Amino acid sequence: MAEFGSKWRGLRSVIMVLINFGLAFALVSAERSFKGKSLRFASESRGSESSFFLRAVNFLWESDQTGYQHVWPELEFNWQIVMGTLVGFFGAAFGSVGGVGGGGIFVPMLSLIIGFDPKSATAISKCMIMGAAVSTVYYNLRLRHPTLDMPIIDYDLALLIQPMLMLGISIGVSFNVIFPDWMVTVLLIILFFGTSTRAFMKGCETWKKETIEKQEAAKRLESNGVSAGTEVEYMPLLAAPSTNTGNNKKEEVSILENVYWKELGLLVFVWVVYLALQLTKQNMATCSVAYWVINLLQIPVAVGVSGYEAAALYQGRRVIASTGQGDSHFTVGQLLLYCTLGILAGIVGGLLGLGGGFIMGPLFLELGVPPQVSSATATFAMTFSSSMSVVEYYLLKRFPVPYALYLVAVATIAALIGQHVVRRLIAVIGRASLIIFILASMIFISAISLGGVGIVNMVGKFQRHEYMGFENLCKYSG
Repeated sequence: MAEFGSKWRGLRSVIMVLINFGLAFALVSAERSFKGKSLRFASESRGSESSFFLRAVNFLWESDQTGYQHVWPELEFNWQIVMGTLVGFFGAAFGSVGGVGGGGIFVPMLSLIIGFDPKSATAISKCMIMGAAVSTVYYNLRLRHPTLDMPIIDYDLALLIQPMLMLGISIGVSFNVIFPDWMVTVLLIILFFGTSTRAFMKGCETWKKETIEKQEAAKRLESNGVSAGTEVEYMPLLAAPSTNTGNNKKEEVSILENVYWKELGLLVFVWVVYLALQLTKQNMATCSVAYWVINLLQIPVAVGVSGYEAAALYQGRRVIASTGQGDSHFTVGQLLLYCTLGILAGIVGGLLGLGGGFIMGPLFLELGVPPQVSSATATFAMTFSSSMSVVEYYLLKRFPVPYALYLVAVATIAALIGQHVVRRLIAVIGRASLIIFILASMIFISAISLGGVGIVNMVGKFQRHEYMGFENLCKYSG
């Protein structure tokens, strides 16, 4: 962990963007209650003295204006549904392997090919991510860590990140209602280009390590009198001395043997509490005192569970075992940063309709987690967060149920096939870094596709002189 400072230089800019983003939103929201009076006062007295500032506020906030309208095509057999199914299938297959969910492919497909409005596309994308995540977790529940005697899912790592991810999802879903599309586009482009670059560099680093391992294995075979042209059997990179000896290593075991029930119970507890809070909130007037109290109750639940895990990691009672560094200890600053990034991943997921794996994947790799474990753990955490997003979007009436059910089925089948094919491919070519390159590629493609769609929509709204400011959450009716 001594290299922590240098590892995270690439992500500091992302964190600063989020902070500035939040400050800007707070300033605009604070202006809301004073906007009407300020406009009248300025027009009657000083005229043009602060006209630029007032025009900016007027552009960003008009409580009675909205730029959002549902566009829900009919579910019928045509070229759009066929093309959308194919794109969604491959997006789910590769997204599940990279641990990112595939939302960066789903949202443009739903908008450009099938014809949904951007925010409805975001909601349906989350449904597809949930279907792909559930099938991927089911596939992974039997698998073991590639080099250590533990499940391929790191439950301690999930317990640290998932509650914060859930909190971020709730914030992100609200932001999806409030924020204008152009602001979402700018945030997305900055964030995704940064994380895809870092993930690609990590993939190149892992590729080089694998090459060295294969060369050393070939030399050992030659020293034992084996022909130099013999194919070297794939052996995963060791994060630490393997705890499996001889041929006793099991690649698959029963689900009951492979699940850490205490950690899973805590994760389910967080999900159930959040679900209960969301259902309770539906019977309350939006923006009432009780409404905000229920929303704020999510904070102690998330902080309590993540704080419990963080304290155990800090004291050394628990470890992130999948890295193979059993005696490593985390500092308070590191744990706070990881939890903050968990919230950021959730906000991005809820706001953009993406999987939190776009941030969790690179984060886990930086911690030294093997690619297979990083993908499996990120998808495991996304199962909880994406399912909660689907519930929240459903309660907000953000997507047509028949379309969602069909596309969820497509994503579920695609994820199972993608996991099986890529696992076999890794065994053949001997390169687990393939997962990292798929992760980096999915993030980069998402930046291009979502960014391009966002820019086109932004230019179109500007030309049509449509309202492009913040929406009023308190007047949103679905």
